[in-house]
Amino acid sequence: MKVRSNKISDIIKHYQLMLNELYDSNSSNQLLRELISYYINIPFNEVSLHFNKRVSESQLLDIHFGVKRLLQNEPIQYIIGETEFLDLRIKVNPNTLIPRPETEELVMKIEESINKSNSKDLSIIDIGSGSGCIAIAIQKITKAKVIGIDFSEEALKTAKENAAINNAEVDFKKVDFLNESERNKLPKFDIIISNPPYVQNSEKELMSKNVLDFEPNTALFVENNNPLIFYKAIAQFAKTHLNEGGSIWLEINEYLAEETAELFRNEFNISEIIIDFRDNARFIHVY
Repeated sequence: MKVRSNKISDIIKHYQLMLNELYDSNSSNQLLRELISYYINIPFNEVSLHFNKRVSESQLLDIHFGVKRLLQNEPIQYIIGETEFLDLRIKVNPNTLIPRPETEELVMKIEESINKSNSKDLSIIDIGSGSGCIAIAIQKITKAKVIGIDFSEEALKTAKENAAINNAEVDFKKVDFLNESERNKLPKFDIIISNPPYVQNSEKELMSKNVLDFEPNTALFVENNNPLIFYKAIAQFAKTHLNEGGSIWLEINEYLAEETAELFRNEFNISEIIIDFRDNARFIHVY
């Protein structure tokens, strides 16, 4: 069955029927509008205003293959190669995680904390930067000196590209943070931020297919017998690399919130669990 015409209205009608087999109707419609917005280069919220617009054969072909990839459960962000993070354009690919709304909330909480303290000339590190979204957003907001580290050269390549796109001055470095000798070469910081891998392998059955099949497992999962491996390394690092009066902000596994907070309570005054907008124990603030 072919598309009735090259008009955007007919394209949506045709491909939504296909996508409805995998997604609910609202999701299908939104995904199609995102594809059309990207490939036809019109704002997402203006797609409806262009229903009578005819697209070229090459544009229709782009949309067709985009739909085929959606039917394979591939995330729309990987298909179009980018996403939005706090009004920033962030490129993503299978070497980087797709930023979640919870991570946007983490950045907003850090911004609020910095504004309340009225701190100036801060030095900040983002551990496990991935696409660089946290480091870039924080640098744009605070104008602080920000370092972002990751062990993946491909992720760092994407992060540097994102910094350039968003005119952010972030120093991205390759560091294997679990290697104690490597992380100890880093300087001291006023704020340590991290959204490290924290999903246990045993939780994979709870994950959707588009996450399991397409997003980088090394950025998501940890072994069941040592699920706090990254948080232990961060706690150890902070003992010697957090400036006096500094703070730590972490995204965490909601099922291990108390255990994670306890790692820091032995060394720091306060280790506070913070509930996210979904009512899950999602962040820890240590100070």
